[in-house]
Amino acid sequence: MTAAQFLEKLVGFPTVSRDSNLDLIAFIEAWLDEYGVEHWRVDSDDGTKANLLARIGPAVEGGVVLSGHTDVVPVDGQPWSTDPFTLTDKGDGRLYGRGTCDMKAFIACALAEVPRWVELELEKPIYLAFSYDEEVGCIGAPRLIERLMADHPRPAAVFVGEPTLMAPVVAHKGATNLRTTVTGRASHSSQVNQGVSAIHVAARLVTFIEDVMADLKAEGRVDEAFNVVHSSLHVGKISGGTAINIMARECSFDWEIRHLPSDRFEDLIGRVEAHAEQLQAGMRERAPEAGIHTERLNTTVPALADDNNAEVLTLCRELVGEAPAGAVAYATEAGQFQRAGLPTVICGPGSISQAHQPDEYLEIEQLEAGSAFMRALGKRLKKEA
Repeated sequence: MTAAQFLEKLVGFPTVSRDSNLDLIAFIEAWLDEYGVEHWRVDSDDGTKANLLARIGPAVEGGVVLSGHTDVVPVDGQPWSTDPFTLTDKGDGRLYGRGTCDMKAFIACALAEVPRWVELELEKPIYLAFSYDEEVGCIGAPRLIERLMADHPRPAAVFVGEPTLMAPVVAHKGATNLRTTVTGRASHSSQVNQGVSAIHVAARLVTFIEDVMADLKAEGRVDEAFNVVHSSLHVGKISGGTAINIMARECSFDWEIRHLPSDRFEDLIGRVEAHAEQLQAGMRERAPEAGIHTERLNTTVPALADDNNAEVLTLCRELVGEAPAGAVAYATEAGQFQRAGLPTVICGPGSISQAHQPDEYLEIEQLEAGSAFMRALGKRLKKEA
């Protein structure tokens, strides 16, 4: 099967993060079985999803990991002109479908190359590390990485195949999703001296969260490698209140912190929590039961730092050609691999500008570039004659 044929198959599995990916995993396992490739499932706690780890080549140190996530974001409410879960070629040099660029094309390119890698009798192994639930907080990868490090010889390099137009990316921000709930005291809106509006207090905290970004920039906590040069704090969703004439007892908002590799999440959340404590103290002067509580909705996804990556970056440039190394604002599983001590670079086909969009597409030339990368990797790792 070609990379395009694999991409058609993979897009056909609607592996939205809220649903199971097991049918896709079984499809990949069947393909690997045809060529005698060893593979291992790493299941989720409830057994409805699985990571897949496979090794082509000998069980020796110095191998290369190809990392990709199998889940995709929803299509609900998006104005697609084609069936998002049917790969569509409109004859314009693009392949349309959910996950074409983010990031099933990278997986397709790897799977298509498996028969040739097997024939090459590799001197160093190639690992396939395909995860679940990346799109909702990089949830599956940690246990996949744990299994890799515990059961296999130490790899020398990791390529995370997020869409970078096949150029190396050596840094990204960390990411944490949070929910803050403000509890006040309800009263009739004509008696504002009797209640505490959770909405009004939440609004002050939301404004402060935005102000933190301006403070970071003023303090010089910036990194010009990123297109957003500072750590960012953003409130994306808010809800509260029951009626226009009732002071709201509760208001909650969902927000995120995307921190530079040079910043610590704990420092940034600490600024917000300190201000929340001040607001809470004022609320409790009128309503002792009032409060502000913030919870993490995911484990912090660690940033990828441009550090200890000279060898993997050199290898990447050998495979794709000379290209400047970049940094991106979105988070990936790359930081998790790096935290485990593995030199990691992001490099994959497609453009991030197409990710999560209606009519998501991949340029066919990018699929070809991804396939060329896989062929070059096999030749690089094969035994000398």
